[in-house]
Amino acid sequence: MKDSVIVARNIVKTFDLGEVKVRALRGVDLDIHSGDLGAILGHSGSGKSTFMNMIGCLDVPTEGEVYIDHKDVASFDRDQLADIRNKKIGFVFQSYNLLPRTTALENVELPLIYNPAIGAEEREHLARTALAQVGLGERTHHLTNQLSGGQQQRVAIARALVNDPLVILADEPTGNLDTRTSYEIMDIFQRLNEQGKTILIVTHETDIAAMCSRNIVFKDGRIIKDFVVEHMVIAANELAQLPVESIA
Repeated sequence: MKDSVIVARNIVKTFDLGEVKVRALRGVDLDIHSGDLGAILGHSGSGKSTFMNMIGCLDVPTEGEVYIDHKDVASFDRDQLADIRNKKIGFVFQSYNLLPRTTALENVELPLIYNPAIGAEEREHLARTALAQVGLGERTHHLTNQLSGGQQQRVAIARALVNDPLVILADEPTGNLDTRTSYEIMDIFQRLNEQGKTILIVTHETDIAAMCSRNIVFKDGRIIKDFVVEHMVIAANELAQLPVESIA
């Protein structure tokens, strides 16, 4: 496990829906390695989002073990899970999950507020640096409702980056975006991955999965394929081929 930032072993998740039990995950084993840029694919109900919730410490498995940074988190209490989520995992969601009526800078600073070791000055510096990494250095004081969908997702990525997490988990990060903006977001993820960031993306879009170096396919609560993408599509190259009039 020394090269694995996340290890899942025999993960089972069962939901009780009254008299019906739904088995969303049926014994999943998976290692996420340092430096992975992985896509988790599957149809609705395949278990991909449930699995993301397990490894993101947003839910706990019915059976099995989850190791994050070599720590078995399946038995962690609520406070321990919250600490792991804050310090080890950066989340990016389809709906951005930004605070309304606040600036881009304030949104990115939010995860740092819970760290008493980081003062206000350092917090602002780290947030500005993260925004610059996603190309929003000039938008720090814009309110979220003054930003486009693509810019809001960039803020969400900056917020995920600001704590220098072990892994970034992105759940359908391009689901609400047009083609050009989706490729711009993937260009950011590819550049972050080149800098050493480990990133895992849940997606149902095959063109987005083609921009990842590893594809993991779920079906009926199990992994049916896990392979290295031999010819990964470079987002910057795809952007260069799009017509200018596609810009939103």
